[in-house]
Amino acid sequence: MAEETVRLRPPRNQFDPRTVAWWRVNCALLFAVPALILVINGVLLSAARTWLVWPAVGLVVIGIPVTLLMPLWWYRVHRWEITDTAVYVRTGFFWQEWRVAPMSRIQTVDTTRGPLQQLFKLASVTVTTASSKGAVKIEGLDHELAAQVAEQLTETTQATPGDAT
Repeated sequence: MAEETVRLRPPRNQFDPRTVAWWRVNCALLFAVPALILVINGVLLSAARTWLVWPAVGLVVIGIPVTLLMPLWWYRVHRWEITDTAVYVRTGFFWQEWRVAPMSRIQTVDTTRGPLQQLFKLASVTVTTASSKGAVKIEGLDHELAAQVAEQLTETTQATPGDAT
């Protein structure tokens, strides 16, 4: 009986290009909400105006380049792939993480679509395994592709021997 050799290689698929805009909105909210709260409090509390407005300015100065540039970088490094034997995901920008979930270890497959993902017609697929590291997430897929991926994973997992523990 011939054994199949599995080589670690970069996953082939990029996320949907709309993911860049989704990440940008998430980043913008992350910086804009606290900045807005600081500005409102600075307007209402004149004695603390300087102490509140300058941090808001700092958040805006840092937030604009992060919001514009980081999603582009993330898009370049985030990858995913599904084969007959495993789910592969590579994420991260400074510290890259590669996750491989063998089909025999998959316990559940879920799709989620938050309000912003729905706006961009995106979805996430979460593959729960018996790993102590936790679930493998593929975020930023077209919502129809995510449904197909979940269906494919479910069928492949059911046909794969093993008890997923």
